[in-house]
Amino acid sequence: MLTSETVMRHVLTALPNACVVSTCGYPSRELYNSMDRPGNLYLLGSMGMAAPVAYGIAAARPGRPVVAIDGDGSIAMNLGCLALAAELALPVVHLVLDNGMHQSTGGQSTVLPNDLAAVASGAGYPEVVTVRSPSDLAAVDGLGGRTTPLFIHAIVAARTAAAGHRIRQRPQELVGRVRAFLDDSAPESLMR
Repeated sequence: MLTSETVMRHVLTALPNACVVSTCGYPSRELYNSMDRPGNLYLLGSMGMAAPVAYGIAAARPGRPVVAIDGDGSIAMNLGCLALAAELALPVVHLVLDNGMHQSTGGQSTVLPNDLAAVASGAGYPEVVTVRSPSDLAAVDGLGGRTTPLFIHAIVAARTAAAGHRIRQRPQELVGRVRAFLDDSAPESLMR
């Protein structure tokens, strides 16, 4: 079974200059500890808001690749945001890491439809991909140059290791570095 880190690394390697908006909790902590970069915006305490923020950034910065990273728990908090894909039709890659639980808060089961990919498709995502194994990741290769939204439903194993350090920067600092990243004329110069 896939790990969330494997899936995030695969998607972000395909989009090295993307602005990445990740939900609160373990997805952000894992991203911060393994793939921190100036274009990452970690939402601290804003459960269910990664996709709306990502769509706002994509609307404000056309041409800039944008990725929203949610867990299944956070997407459950704001399923209505899926309709943004059809309404705005911006090329956001929306990655949902589904381990079947609210792992950041103690491992409670999430209450979601069995087929989250079908829900995303029904809400208006023109392209939906489900990945369950390493071989499935080939379906999300070639993400650069997208002109339409993409929903990736990644079935991942529950985390067995510690999530790593909490994000050390204050929200204002995170926003400042993402603004600088978005405003820079050569964003690859900021990549680590």
